[in-house]
Amino acid sequence: MTASTRARVEHLDRGPLGRDEIAARVARDIPRGAYVNLGIGQPTLVADHLPAGSGVVLHTENGMLHMGPAAHGADVDPDLTNAGKVPVTELPGASYFHHADSFAMMRGGHLDVCVLGAFQVSARGDLANWHTGAPDAIPAVGGAMDLAIGAKSVFVMMTLFAKDGTPKLVADCSYPLTGVGCVDRVYTDVATFAVGADGVRVLETFGTTYDDLAARLDVL
Repeated sequence: MTASTRARVEHLDRGPLGRDEIAARVARDIPRGAYVNLGIGQPTLVADHLPAGSGVVLHTENGMLHMGPAAHGADVDPDLTNAGKVPVTELPGASYFHHADSFAMMRGGHLDVCVLGAFQVSARGDLANWHTGAPDAIPAVGGAMDLAIGAKSVFVMMTLFAKDGTPKLVADCSYPLTGVGCVDRVYTDVATFAVGADGVRVLETFGTTYDDLAARLDVL
Protein backbone atom coordinates (compact mmCIF):
# COMPACT_ATOMS: atom_id res chain seq x y z
CA MET A 1 0.00 0.00 0.00
CA THR A 2 1.38 3.39 -0.93
CA ALA A 3 1.62 5.77 2.00
CA SER A 4 -0.37 8.97 1.85
CA THR A 5 1.26 12.22 0.92
CA ARG A 6 0.89 15.11 3.32
CA ALA A 7 -2.37 17.01 3.34
CA ARG A 8 -2.72 19.59 0.59
CA VAL A 9 -4.71 21.92 2.87
CA GLU A 10 -5.00 21.93 6.67
CA HIS A 11 -7.84 24.07 8.08
CA LEU A 12 -6.67 24.57 11.65
CA ASP A 13 -8.72 27.73 12.27
CA ARG A 14 -11.89 25.73 12.81
CA GLY A 15 -13.23 22.46 14.23
CA PRO A 16 -14.59 19.39 12.44
CA LEU A 17 -17.31 19.78 9.83
CA GLY A 18 -20.98 19.34 10.68
CA ARG A 19 -23.27 17.18 8.55
CA ASP A 20 -24.43 20.07 6.37
CA GLU A 21 -20.87 21.26 5.94
CA ILE A 22 -19.77 17.80 4.77
CA ALA A 23 -22.68 17.82 2.33
CA ALA A 24 -21.63 21.25 1.03
CA ARG A 25 -18.07 19.96 0.59
CA VAL A 26 -19.37 17.01 -1.45
CA ALA A 27 -21.59 19.29 -3.55
CA ARG A 28 -18.56 21.41 -4.41
CA ASP A 29 -16.88 18.44 -6.13
CA ILE A 30 -19.87 17.34 -8.23
CA PRO A 31 -19.24 18.34 -11.87
CA ARG A 32 -21.64 20.70 -13.60
CA GLY A 33 -24.33 18.87 -15.52
CA ALA A 34 -23.65 15.53 -13.82
CA TYR A 35 -26.32 12.89 -13.28
CA VAL A 36 -26.15 12.03 -9.59
CA ASN A 37 -27.79 9.64 -7.13
CA LEU A 38 -27.82 10.53 -3.43
CA GLY A 39 -27.99 7.56 -1.08
CA ILE A 40 -30.35 7.26 1.88
CA GLY A 41 -29.43 9.19 5.03
CA GLN A 42 -26.80 11.91 5.21
CA PRO A 43 -26.06 11.95 1.46
CA THR A 44 -29.53 13.36 0.77
CA LEU A 45 -28.36 16.63 2.36
CA VAL A 46 -26.19 17.24 -0.70
CA ALA A 47 -29.33 18.24 -2.63
CA ASP A 48 -29.68 21.31 -0.41
CA HIS A 49 -26.18 22.55 -1.25
CA LEU A 50 -26.00 22.32 -5.03
CA PRO A 51 -25.66 25.85 -6.45
CA ALA A 52 -28.39 27.24 -8.67
CA GLY A 53 -27.52 26.79 -12.32
CA SER A 54 -25.22 23.84 -11.71
CA GLY A 55 -27.16 21.72 -14.19
CA VAL A 56 -26.82 18.72 -11.88
CA VAL A 57 -29.66 16.22 -12.40
CA LEU A 58 -30.54 14.26 -9.28
CA HIS A 59 -31.80 10.70 -9.71
CA THR A 60 -33.75 8.83 -7.03
CA GLU A 61 -33.79 5.07 -6.73
CA ASN A 62 -37.58 5.08 -6.40
CA GLY A 63 -38.00 6.57 -9.88
CA MET A 64 -37.45 10.30 -10.40
CA LEU A 65 -35.10 12.59 -12.32
CA HIS A 66 -34.59 16.28 -11.56
CA MET A 67 -35.26 15.96 -7.86
CA GLY A 68 -34.85 19.25 -6.01
CA PRO A 69 -33.90 20.08 -2.40
CA ALA A 70 -35.82 18.78 0.60
CA ALA A 71 -39.38 20.06 0.95
CA HIS A 72 -40.50 22.09 3.96
CA GLY A 73 -43.78 23.52 5.19
CA ALA A 74 -46.39 24.03 2.51
CA ASP A 75 -44.10 22.46 -0.12
CA VAL A 76 -44.36 19.00 1.49
CA ASP A 77 -46.22 16.49 -0.67
CA PRO A 78 -46.46 13.03 0.95
CA ASP A 79 -46.51 11.45 -2.51
CA LEU A 80 -43.24 13.15 -3.52
CA THR A 81 -40.32 11.63 -1.62
CA ASN A 82 -36.81 10.37 -2.20
CA ALA A 83 -35.77 6.75 -1.64
CA GLY A 84 -35.43 7.43 2.08
CA LYS A 85 -39.07 8.61 2.28
CA VAL A 86 -37.98 12.21 2.90
CA PRO A 87 -40.28 14.79 1.24
CA VAL A 88 -38.53 16.52 -1.65
CA THR A 89 -39.27 19.12 -4.31
CA GLU A 90 -39.25 18.71 -8.06
CA LEU A 91 -37.39 20.92 -10.52
CA PRO A 92 -38.59 21.98 -13.99
CA GLY A 93 -38.35 19.01 -16.34
CA ALA A 94 -38.80 16.43 -13.58
CA SER A 95 -39.85 12.99 -14.78
CA TYR A 96 -41.06 9.80 -13.14
CA PHE A 97 -40.58 6.17 -14.11
CA HIS A 98 -40.88 2.56 -13.02
CA HIS A 99 -38.54 1.19 -10.36
CA ALA A 100 -37.12 -1.26 -12.91
CA ASP A 101 -36.21 1.61 -15.24
CA SER A 102 -34.54 3.39 -12.35
CA PHE A 103 -32.35 0.35 -11.65
CA ALA A 104 -31.56 0.06 -15.36
CA MET A 105 -30.15 3.59 -15.18
CA MET A 106 -28.12 2.67 -12.10
CA ARG A 107 -26.76 -0.59 -13.50
CA GLY A 108 -26.26 0.64 -17.04
CA GLY A 109 -23.56 3.21 -16.29
CA HIS A 110 -25.83 6.22 -16.81
CA LEU A 111 -24.98 7.93 -13.51
CA ASP A 112 -21.89 10.10 -13.28
CA VAL A 113 -21.70 10.17 -9.47
CA CYS A 114 -23.37 8.49 -6.53
CA VAL A 115 -22.97 9.62 -2.93
CA LEU A 116 -23.31 6.88 -0.30
CA GLY A 117 -22.92 6.43 3.42
CA ALA A 118 -20.64 3.73 4.80
CA PHE A 119 -19.76 1.66 7.84
CA GLN A 120 -16.23 1.17 6.47
CA VAL A 121 -14.14 2.06 3.42
CA SER A 122 -10.81 0.37 2.73
CA ALA A 123 -7.67 2.10 1.52
CA ARG A 124 -8.23 0.39 -1.86
CA GLY A 125 -11.75 1.77 -2.16
CA ASP A 126 -13.71 -1.28 -1.02
CA LEU A 127 -17.11 -0.31 0.39
CA ALA A 128 -19.01 -1.84 3.31
CA ASN A 129 -22.31 -0.10 3.95
CA TRP A 130 -25.10 -2.65 4.25
CA HIS A 131 -24.42 -4.79 7.33
CA THR A 132 -22.11 -4.68 10.36
CA GLY A 133 -22.32 -8.42 10.83
CA ALA A 134 -23.74 -7.99 14.34
CA PRO A 135 -26.33 -10.67 15.22
CA ASP A 136 -29.02 -8.08 16.02
CA ALA A 137 -28.25 -5.76 13.08
CA ILE A 138 -30.78 -5.39 10.29
CA PRO A 139 -29.14 -5.78 6.86
CA ALA A 140 -30.14 -3.05 4.42
CA VAL A 141 -28.30 -3.30 1.12
CA GLY A 142 -31.09 -1.75 -0.98
CA GLY A 143 -29.70 -0.47 -4.27
CA ALA A 144 -26.26 0.35 -2.86
CA MET A 145 -24.53 -2.52 -4.67
CA ASP A 146 -26.05 -1.39 -7.98
CA LEU A 147 -24.99 2.22 -7.40
CA ALA A 148 -21.50 1.30 -6.20
CA ILE A 149 -20.76 -0.66 -9.35
CA GLY A 150 -22.87 1.27 -11.85
CA ALA A 151 -21.89 4.89 -11.14
CA LYS A 152 -18.80 6.28 -12.83
CA SER A 153 -17.60 7.88 -9.58
CA VAL A 154 -18.49 6.88 -6.02
CA PHE A 155 -18.26 9.42 -3.20
CA VAL A 156 -18.70 8.33 0.42
CA MET A 157 -19.97 10.69 3.12
CA MET A 158 -19.46 9.61 6.74
CA THR A 159 -17.86 10.45 10.07
CA LEU A 160 -14.26 9.28 10.15
CA PHE A 161 -14.50 7.56 13.54
CA ALA A 162 -17.21 5.34 15.01
CA LYS A 163 -18.74 6.05 18.42
CA ASP A 164 -16.14 3.82 20.07
CA GLY A 165 -13.32 5.79 18.42
CA THR A 166 -12.33 3.15 15.88
CA PRO A 167 -11.65 4.44 12.35
CA LYS A 168 -14.02 3.73 9.49
CA LEU A 169 -11.25 4.23 6.92
CA VAL A 170 -9.29 0.99 7.25
CA ALA A 171 -6.69 -1.16 5.55
CA ASP A 172 -9.24 -3.94 5.00
CA CYS A 173 -12.97 -3.90 5.67
CA SER A 174 -14.07 -6.28 8.42
CA TYR A 175 -17.76 -5.89 7.52
CA PRO A 176 -19.46 -7.59 4.55
CA LEU A 177 -18.60 -5.77 1.32
CA THR A 178 -21.03 -3.89 -0.87
CA GLY A 179 -18.50 -3.33 -3.67
CA VAL A 180 -14.81 -3.94 -4.35
CA GLY A 181 -12.50 -1.08 -5.35
CA CYS A 182 -15.43 1.17 -6.19
CA VAL A 183 -14.94 4.25 -3.96
CA ASP A 184 -13.06 7.27 -5.30
CA ARG A 185 -13.48 9.90 -2.58
CA VAL A 186 -14.28 9.82 1.14
CA TYR A 187 -15.70 12.95 2.75
CA THR A 188 -15.66 13.04 6.56
CA ASP A 189 -15.98 15.49 9.42
CA VAL A 190 -12.22 15.87 9.86
CA ALA A 191 -10.73 15.16 6.43
CA THR A 192 -11.35 14.48 2.75
CA PHE A 193 -9.53 11.54 1.16
CA ALA A 194 -8.87 10.08 -2.26
CA VAL A 195 -8.73 6.27 -2.15
CA GLY A 196 -8.00 3.56 -4.68
CA ALA A 197 -5.38 1.19 -6.02
CA ASP A 198 -2.56 3.52 -4.95
CA GLY A 199 -3.79 3.75 -1.35
CA VAL A 200 -4.98 6.78 0.59
CA ARG A 201 -4.23 10.42 -0.16
CA VAL A 202 -5.33 13.17 2.23
CA LEU A 203 -6.75 16.11 0.30
CA GLU A 204 -7.93 18.39 3.10
CA THR A 205 -8.24 18.40 6.89
CA PHE A 206 -10.59 20.26 9.21
CA GLY A 207 -9.62 21.04 12.80
CA THR A 208 -6.78 18.53 12.75
CA THR A 209 -3.42 17.93 11.09
CA TYR A 210 -2.10 15.18 8.89
CA ASP A 211 0.21 14.05 11.71
CA ASP A 212 -2.70 13.77 14.14
CA LEU A 213 -4.65 11.68 11.63
CA ALA A 214 -1.64 9.48 10.93
CA ALA A 215 -1.44 8.67 14.64
CA ARG A 216 -5.02 7.30 14.54
CA LEU A 217 -5.23 5.75 11.06
CA ASP A 218 -3.19 2.73 10.05
CA VAL A 219 -3.62 3.58 6.38
CA LEU A 220 -1.58 6.82 6.46
